[in-house]
Amino acid sequence: MMNEVFMNVLKNEGVVSIVSWGSGEPHIVNTWNSYVNVTEDGRLLIPAAGMQSVEKDLAVNSRVKLTLGSKNVQGLYAMGTGFRIEGTASFFEDSAEFDMMKEKFPFLSRVLEITVNELKQTV
Repeated sequence: MMNEVFMNVLKNEGVVSIVSWGSGEPHIVNTWNSYVNVTEDGRLLIPAAGMQSVEKDLAVNSRVKLTLGSKNVQGLYAMGTGFRIEGTASFFEDSAEFDMMKEKFPFLSRVLEITVNELKQTV
């Protein structure tokens, strides 16, 4: 599901917006492209130091939406491209993957894991 263009976007810094929603208004939190790690099976692992509102939302509704992009990667029509991702998410704080992420990002308290259901290039 992760294509070459998507992987190239992650190699270029940009903002990742993560949208979660429980029983109230949607909540948006941002992180960086360089913080997103793609596992061999296509899950996204993102370090989390805050994200308490996201965690509360996920207790009610595990669905999330993300957008990310880079102006430095060729898009569908010109330079610059972005992606919309839909999936389900959860946090974890104890595993070999957690240890790997903690080594890369010492500031994290847990890891946001996203199982991608849809990945769509938008521009």
